[in-house]
Amino acid sequence: MLANPPGAQLFCPQPVVKIKILRIFTVTFFALSIFAFESGAAASIERSVSPSGQFVIYGGDAAWRGAVSALAERTKANLLAVLQRRDQWTTAAVINLQPRAANLPENPTAALRFSQTGSGLKLQLDLTISGEMNLGAMERELLRMILLEMIYRNQTAIPSGEAYVEVPDWLIEGLLALTLNRDRLPLSNALAVSERITPLDEFLRERPELLDSAGRLLYRANSFALVQLLVESADGHARLGRYIDNLAFASNNPLADLQAAFPQFAGNDFGNVWKSQIGGIKSSEPSDLLTFSHTDEKLVALLQTKFSSGDGRDKSLSLEDLCQKKPTPVQRMALQKFSQEFTLLAAHANPILRSIVQDYQQLAVQLALGKNRAAGARLTELKALRSRLSERMTEIDDYLNWFEATQLSTPSGLFEDFLNTSSAASPSAAHRKDAFSAYLDAMEEQF
Repeated sequence: MLANPPGAQLFCPQPVVKIKILRIFTVTFFALSIFAFESGAAASIERSVSPSGQFVIYGGDAAWRGAVSALAERTKANLLAVLQRRDQWTTAAVINLQPRAANLPENPTAALRFSQTGSGLKLQLDLTISGEMNLGAMERELLRMILLEMIYRNQTAIPSGEAYVEVPDWLIEGLLALTLNRDRLPLSNALAVSERITPLDEFLRERPELLDSAGRLLYRANSFALVQLLVESADGHARLGRYIDNLAFASNNPLADLQAAFPQFAGNDFGNVWKSQIGGIKSSEPSDLLTFSHTDEKLVALLQTKFSSGDGRDKSLSLEDLCQKKPTPVQRMALQKFSQEFTLLAAHANPILRSIVQDYQQLAVQLALGKNRAAGARLTELKALRSRLSERMTEIDDYLNWFEATQLSTPSGLFEDFLNTSSAASPSAAHRKDAFSAYLDAMEEQF
């Protein structure tokens, strides 16, 4: 055994141990404080998620993020209403709000970043927010981003660095103009002022960013006319949706791509239908809608159209007759022209009958394609529906006339012309001068 001398210590002195522990604690606390600071800085970046979950908005304050979220959701809802689809998004989109930099005035107000990463597609829209920002331009870029997600939703095998297709500008402008409650009077005026109808192939290749303000307005008007024509064609909503889905494989010939998606417009007739569509919008005023009775009269006159039998005989065929047989090439051309007449009528038809006019137009297109299955039954259903609507409108007119004549405390003046005419047609009898009549007149004056 080893003996310790008196007063010797085997271990280090206690103050040294305390100093080392204090150093370790200080270093650990400093490191944790740095980590907490960095975590707090990362958490300070505020974000908002739209109700559908598709749009994640960063930057700005809560009011800006809420406004952009509402606009993005409304833009998507309008698109889905036109396409008659449900919301089936798969790729979330990042919207980055950033203030305008005074030293970088050349920065664009909106920049869309679209790329393929290892984890999939990346969609990011950078928006420069300011008091004078253009709401229409923001809505346009949001729709462009939503359409890109639709186009590449199922295209997951595209390698990084592959060139991506641009959404056609005419499609964006036309879909925006077709939105419900959108003011289209400037578009109609732009078409009415222009004397030249741009050929469809030329219009599809135009670049609106190279046009002046008047040219861009005309471009938006033509875009509205084209998208409306496509949507109102046979199975137009679904065909337009499939056209958007296949834009990833679009060729350098936009007209051929359109005709492939809408076979009813294949051939040289597409140009003629396009001119008829522009002419119909030119001649129709949005505020000059026909009444129910006038729309029904024009519809009845249109349904009385007769078609050539096609066998050289003088016998003519009605629309009901063509529902029972395959049309000849001559009859198909007549049916195509017949469907265009319905399109023109639908542009200014009474809202109650507009959907029925569009149903007749689609039926004529189906017959022109040789698809007459169940066409006769559909024609009978439309006829019965028109009859019920006419009876109901007659009842409504009769009730309003009765209410006007008997229930109103003050006359509205709607029947004054009729009453004046009736009074003039049946003048009152001459006043009698006999004794009995004189007595009655005296009693009337006293009482």
